[in-house]
Amino acid sequence: MLWQQKSFVGDNKGTLYIVPTPIGNLEDMTFRAVRILKEVDIIAAEDTRQTKKLLNHFEIHTPVISYHEHNKYTSGPQIVEQLKEGKSAALVSDAGMPGISDPGYELIVSALKEQCPVVPLPGANAALTALIASGLPTDHFYFFGFLERTKKEKKEQLELLKMVRETMIFYEAPHRLKETLAMMHEVFGNRRIAICRELTKRFEEFIRGTLREAVEWAETNEIRGEFCIIVEGTEETIEEKEEWWHSLTPVEHVEYYIREKNFTPKEAIKQTAKDRNMSKRDVYQQYHHQ
Repeated sequence: MLWQQKSFVGDNKGTLYIVPTPIGNLEDMTFRAVRILKEVDIIAAEDTRQTKKLLNHFEIHTPVISYHEHNKYTSGPQIVEQLKEGKSAALVSDAGMPGISDPGYELIVSALKEQCPVVPLPGANAALTALIASGLPTDHFYFFGFLERTKKEKKEQLELLKMVRETMIFYEAPHRLKETLAMMHEVFGNRRIAICRELTKRFEEFIRGTLREAVEWAETNEIRGEFCIIVEGTEETIEEKEEWWHSLTPVEHVEYYIREKNFTPKEAIKQTAKDRNMSKRDVYQQYHHQ
């Protein structure tokens, strides 16, 4: 059923406001965000301790309730019930735009299902902040956020992304950055990259170059802070990817990977089998019985 929300008609009771908060620099808090946080009946926060520091700084005394990944299925319905009773609420995350790489999405969907108005405020966002300073194309981009933590799942995700032509945006934690960069280099090749660290904070830093250079940087530097990674999209087309080896025999295909990519024979056989949709056993037999 079509539902037309007019955000600024009526008294806005029962409204859920999506309120971005600074990603590091408190001066990025907007006047409107401060006003809304003062006027609503409750504030739903991912981390109440972190949010109360912000509220204390701006002398905001609105009651705060917890809403995060581990309690969203119990806390969310309670918040929606209060919206249905006519109370207004503000949704905030630890930093940045609620609903982006945090559980706020589920609360927004639940409120909309009950036709409670959802009003977004513009504000700080790490992904776009990093993108516009990266030096990589901004006309089209693909936001991914956090990759999976396990090596196998992470590599599978990157394999699916390697033919994306748009600039890609990732978030990553410091203790996983080195592994992620190495895997990106392995899967994507030596593309341009911008690593953005501690955005808007005192130690803000941009490392721009190629993936190979980024891997070397990560091996020789202390890695601290939260990271946003901007990676160049591919210039290769799907047709080129499918056709480059068609003139080669399976044996020549294996030898190419060994010679040009420094693969071990085992790795080269595995990749050749994958490229050709053949069994590893068949490729192995052809290679070793040539």
